[in-house]
Amino acid sequence: MDNSLIADNFSFLSKLMDIHGENSFKSKSYTIAAYTIEKLPVQLSETPRENLFGIKGIGESTGKKIIELLDTGELTVLKEMIEKTPPGIIEMLHIKGIGPKKIATIWKEMQIETVGELLYACQENRLKLYKGFGEKTQTNIQDNIEFYFRNQGIFLFQQVETVFLQIKTYLEKIFFPEVINVTGAYRRQESTINEIEFVVAATNEVVKQKMQSANPPEILEETSDSILFKLINGLKLRFYTGDKASFTERLFLTTGSQEFVTAFKQKFPATKYTSTDNTDQSVFDSVGIQYIEPFLRENAEIIGKATATSIPNVIEPTDIKGIIHSHSNWSDGSNTLEEMAKAAMAQGFEYLVISDHSKSAFYANGLTEERIQQQHLQIDELNRKLTSFKIFKSIESDILNDGSLDYSNGILSTFDLVIASIHSNLKMTEEKAMLRLIKAIENPYTTILGHLTGRLLLSRKGYPVDHKKIIDACAANNVVIELNAHPSRLDIDWKHIDYALNKSVLISIDPDAHVTDGFNDVRYGVLMAQKAMVTKEQNLSSFSLKEFDAFVTARKKLKGI
Repeated sequence: MDNSLIADNFSFLSKLMDIHGENSFKSKSYTIAAYTIEKLPVQLSETPRENLFGIKGIGESTGKKIIELLDTGELTVLKEMIEKTPPGIIEMLHIKGIGPKKIATIWKEMQIETVGELLYACQENRLKLYKGFGEKTQTNIQDNIEFYFRNQGIFLFQQVETVFLQIKTYLEKIFFPEVINVTGAYRRQESTINEIEFVVAATNEVVKQKMQSANPPEILEETSDSILFKLINGLKLRFYTGDKASFTERLFLTTGSQEFVTAFKQKFPATKYTSTDNTDQSVFDSVGIQYIEPFLRENAEIIGKATATSIPNVIEPTDIKGIIHSHSNWSDGSNTLEEMAKAAMAQGFEYLVISDHSKSAFYANGLTEERIQQQHLQIDELNRKLTSFKIFKSIESDILNDGSLDYSNGILSTFDLVIASIHSNLKMTEEKAMLRLIKAIENPYTTILGHLTGRLLLSRKGYPVDHKKIIDACAANNVVIELNAHPSRLDIDWKHIDYALNKSVLISIDPDAHVTDGFNDVRYGVLMAQKAMVTKEQNLSSFSLKEFDAFVTARKKLKGI
């Protein structure tokens, strides 16, 4: 073991001790030891053991640990420290601008344990509520995390979409007049993307030649009919190569999932893959079935629906009529109620549901009973000034450990609707999660069940639940299920929505917006809803103002509220 690796062990140990708030004198001594060892002119492995203790900056305790490292290759004390530290906390040490002291606050005070959760907290303005985390610090941390994730090789759909048009335009330019088209996971609107895939009418050699530039991308993989590049921003581009005659076939076969493609080929073995317009519309025409949009080509069942011409007209982004689930600066949002209302009106929405955090969410400046009354007075005042638009009074009520909501029935009755969500104690067994959720669903004041599993894509799995039992409970209690449209959530997962639709449970595509720009996130919820074949009639936020107002009134009457 060389000096550099030994120094790294001591530096790592010092940082973990600071995170855990252990003896600061010891922690500092290990930092000094790491610095000293790094600068030594000779290797410790070649130094007589008895001479180690005479090196300036290395005391008896440090000397014994050096010997342990040289003899065993590890430090017992460091191993024990790692075992009691969540992996996500250790990962935070890789993020520039976050030292051990700040990580300790993030972990112990904010109760955040992964880098992804920390990024989400930055997006929700949570960090600046804590001592030592101002707005500038929060912005820097967010930028550094996003840079870190860009180099991990897997991205949210939203992250890829922000650069996709630029990439597509560039590729069309360099390959002109040859045809190129996007395919694969991006074309199917998957929530996370490992690589952007394209079908191109060109050979591997031509692709490599075209991709030469001042900063040529790295070639990660090459086969006879494909080539994979990695760009300097971390994105991977895969090209499926071949001649013009095979373009349509390659586009079709690489767009659908393996399950879909296999089932299609089995059902239609004589499929013709010819086309005059370089699309795959002709593939479906040739077998006489309804066109299956790329985002639906996930499973075999969709083929039967297309054969029976029973694929409905799915929801579109323009079908969203109101913003449900949004946070103002009364809790952890950035904008005032008036700013949010005006922004919603400017984007053509007919209503806004303000659902700030409840009092248990102290980390998000949750509303006390007194502040709720003050906010409702302000909403009443704004509604008197607004025309053809309405702000609805709501709350995102924490579902507490026992499944109850965060306020008394008297307070809950003052809201037009209540979104019930779990935000704390997320490390639960399925049994515990189900008990909390079912009890909250059965509460007559719960209108919408928010982000059902609490997942954060690429960061947090979410607590385990039995989706069918949850959906059954929502059907029995007339509770709407949110499709949280924040790109990091997209929760409920689209794969479970079909069961909800079959049970006549309404879905509500909601942005969970903490800034007015967050209203745009409804688009990502819609893309996921399309994969589940949700229609506008099955989505609560597609209701017009008149329809939504009637829904709120009818539901309260039904529940006797």
